[in-house]
Amino acid sequence: MENKTWWKESIVYQIYPRSFRDTNGDGIGDLKGITEKLDYLKDLGVDVIWLSPVYESPNDDNGYDISNYCEIMDEFGTMADWEELLSQMHNRGMKLMMDLVVNHSSDEHKWFRESRKSKDNPYRDYYIWRPAKDGKEPNNWESFFSGSAWQYDEQTDEYYLHLFSKKQPDLNWENPKVREEVYDLMTFWLEKGIDGFRMDVINLISKVPSLPDGEPQEGKKYASGAPYYMNGPRIHEFLQEMNQQVLSKYDIMTVGEMPGVDTAEAQKYTGSDRNELNMVFQFEHMDLDSGPTGKWDMRPLNLLDLKQTFTKWQKGLEGSGWNSLYLNNHDQPRMVSRFGDDGEYWLESAKMLGTFLHMLQGTPYIYQGEELGMTNVQFDSIDDYKDIESLNMYKEKVDAGVAPEQIMQSIYAKGRDNARTPMQWDESENAGFTTGTPWISVNPNYRDINAAKQVDDPNSVFHYYKRLIELRKQHEIMVYGTYDLLLPEHPTIYAYTRILADEKLLVVLNFSNEHTLFELPEECSYKSQELLIGNYDVNQNESIERIELKPYEARVYRLTI
Repeated sequence: MENKTWWKESIVYQIYPRSFRDTNGDGIGDLKGITEKLDYLKDLGVDVIWLSPVYESPNDDNGYDISNYCEIMDEFGTMADWEELLSQMHNRGMKLMMDLVVNHSSDEHKWFRESRKSKDNPYRDYYIWRPAKDGKEPNNWESFFSGSAWQYDEQTDEYYLHLFSKKQPDLNWENPKVREEVYDLMTFWLEKGIDGFRMDVINLISKVPSLPDGEPQEGKKYASGAPYYMNGPRIHEFLQEMNQQVLSKYDIMTVGEMPGVDTAEAQKYTGSDRNELNMVFQFEHMDLDSGPTGKWDMRPLNLLDLKQTFTKWQKGLEGSGWNSLYLNNHDQPRMVSRFGDDGEYWLESAKMLGTFLHMLQGTPYIYQGEELGMTNVQFDSIDDYKDIESLNMYKEKVDAGVAPEQIMQSIYAKGRDNARTPMQWDESENAGFTTGTPWISVNPNYRDINAAKQVDDPNSVFHYYKRLIELRKQHEIMVYGTYDLLLPEHPTIYAYTRILADEKLLVVLNFSNEHTLFELPEECSYKSQELLIGNYDVNQNESIERIELKPYEARVYRLTI
């Protein structure tokens, strides 16, 4: 039996504040808008709200470029608004998890402004500066947002490292003063009463000090430096120090966003005896529909790959670490468009995917609008898009001679703005998000898909999610039961069991738009069955030995064994 803790039993809801709810008509979501909607979230049943960054920022990367870690961005409101939000959450028995972005800061942060002044400035070593090598960049690394990971700075005739935008210089974690500054700012928020941190790309903070060249990539000017900064040489030391100095002093939850992490590494990051983090966001399942050259190189998802990947993570962390469960977030397209069917079987597939996720072992994360089945968007022009990653990629590919229509297909499928269109509250203009002009356009389908309509409809995606959350709070097996895959080679059915003591859950999911037959494997013995939840009306007493599954059907049975 797993060690019981509140964060294993919680449901987390991620808010992207810019797109959630605007109360002052400037077209940008704000803190008061979140406070206004807390009863909606309480009704849904969520326990923890993860707030994407609300700190002072020039907004080069929508708040993930922070210029002051202890101030609130004007667009979102004031510190008093934030304190009121926290107080109202706690009054409702909900917890608040803040975003911690400390692999890099903004180039407008006072540390960096000082750092670039001169080579002997006390802040110089807060960042990673290097002289030119043979008249060009210090190494051949590529930035996550295209182009070189180095930016030349005339003032001191050196380059600084930025794994993301050039306005996001990487902090130098080798410098103990930097670590102290980070621990101080974490303590600042914890003392204000927050309940945890989601840590942005936290496994990139330790770089191999010599910063060697990466292996050249076919067809690309720059190389991947990932082997030299992902899960780097001192990462566990840094996280254990952070735990000792800060995290261990509070009853909080922590989740680290970790590109390029495998199950063996994740056991180290999340092992209960390791004193690092509670759980990680891994990306393996997010890369299954990407081709050899990365996320924009699209290929169809193979269900067998999805089953194998989730099973590897479910079994790999069983009894030692802990999984975070997600299919979309602010950086990923909408899950019903990506893994389901946002057309004919929109309702069924949105419910099926929710069932899949919430029945696994781990802490489920709901991204805003997921509980309504919000979908990807297809804007007419690249000018309607806002995301720096998509815009940089578009420019790079157009310059390389790729047809714009072809590039747009990739953005429609994978662009981060899919997740960032405003929350769809009701049928009024701009979906009830703002009375002004929204910072990014609303998805035109908001009259069909919105919260007001679904809260009143017992058959809606919203009510189905509410039921999933209720079940998780009633049945300990959904949290702590062990996971086992059934029918690993079935091309369209994903079926698995969860077992705790003499109780078993049987989860059967049809990932296709075809009718398909589920036959219970012989090893699955049981004494009695009870249908816990399903996304179609079915006969409760129908035998589970053979089930004719409808398109995107989901069923969960509770069995006694």
